[in-house]
Amino acid sequence: MSDIVVIGGGAAGMMAAVFAARAGADVTLLEKNEKLGKKVYITGKGRCNLTNDCDRDEFLSQVPRNPRFLYSALNFFAPRDMMTLLEENDCPVTVQRGKRVFPSSEKASDVTKALTSLLRKLNVRVCLNAEVKTLTVEGGRLTGAKLKNGTVQRADAVILACGGLSYPSTGSTGDGYRFAEDLGHTVTPRSPVLVGLETEETWPRSLQGLSLRNVTLTLSNGKKTLYTELGEMLFTHFGISGPLALEASCHLPDPPAGAGLTVDLKPGLTREQLDARVRRDFSEAGKKQLKSVLPGLLPASLAEIFPGLCVIDASLPCNQVTAAQREKLLVMLKALPLTVKAPRPIDEAVVTRGGVSIREIDPGAMRSKLIPNLYFAGEMIDVDAHTGGFNLQIAWSTGALAGASAADHNEL
Repeated sequence: MSDIVVIGGGAAGMMAAVFAARAGADVTLLEKNEKLGKKVYITGKGRCNLTNDCDRDEFLSQVPRNPRFLYSALNFFAPRDMMTLLEENDCPVTVQRGKRVFPSSEKASDVTKALTSLLRKLNVRVCLNAEVKTLTVEGGRLTGAKLKNGTVQRADAVILACGGLSYPSTGSTGDGYRFAEDLGHTVTPRSPVLVGLETEETWPRSLQGLSLRNVTLTLSNGKKTLYTELGEMLFTHFGISGPLALEASCHLPDPPAGAGLTVDLKPGLTREQLDARVRRDFSEAGKKQLKSVLPGLLPASLAEIFPGLCVIDASLPCNQVTAAQREKLLVMLKALPLTVKAPRPIDEAVVTRGGVSIREIDPGAMRSKLIPNLYFAGEMIDVDAHTGGFNLQIAWSTGALAGASAADHNEL
């Protein structure tokens, strides 16, 4: 029987331990926090968007960073497999809008409870408050892990599932990157993704809390469009956030400063249709001031500042708006411009971009190409995805494959 040590008790680590134990290994799971799945508890605002009920190709289309690396992992353990695993362990699931999957109770704690119970049934030794200091190596192979308290945990194979840098309060403080680098692995630069965007413009601050639905956000770098999507966004004290901004952050150029954003406030209307609508509204308004008509087109708080953004006097009677001024209104309604200053800090990000280079990991086993009995899983690998349950499924899938591979005697 192989002795497997899994370092990290998050989504990837728990799943790695489950699959290693299922394959007959003697598994020890080391978690430095006081409980397992600490980051899982806060996903989906505590509801836990645990996966997405889509096929592989649909899934990979939502992975902007190194999607091909995930073929084997998703084939080995697909979203439907995760749904079945939870159902079989007394955690019913429900598919909601956008094929997002949640526990039917909408309590993230139920997902962790189900996995914790499964670990117990599989006789996995779970060691909490067990922080690893270093990995021990002899003759080019890992022999185990040395804990901060001086204890040495021997192992035939080690699975690193230490998470990234996002939400450091959950224990994601970059330990895994240090372990990987100490063993000779390349760790690509880390940056925040699925995070709000700070803008050069300050006017969004006056709209703090305003949510826009059914708008199209486009991110561009010069003439190149990097991202465009219809959905919801939110104005904040630093710029913009909400689903569209978070997804756009996955496509930022390097460096991100100066990238252009435009918001189509009326994506359901062509420019010609919008022009006809504005002409009609202005014609009916007659001598009414521009500021009294714009709330018919826009949310009140945005309508209030919109003339200023267009450099038009808000008190101008509608029947005195010139063709050039109307053209400016149309341009701004269809492409309200913003400029990226920076993404928000990584400790506010949902996930971390960058990590252990995929060139140094065998995608068919999640095994290191440098150390024969070292495996990787989850966020510490240089792969990330959009919102919608995709990042958690990456953790489940890579964890499952790493666990099963590490327990295979032929590989050890």
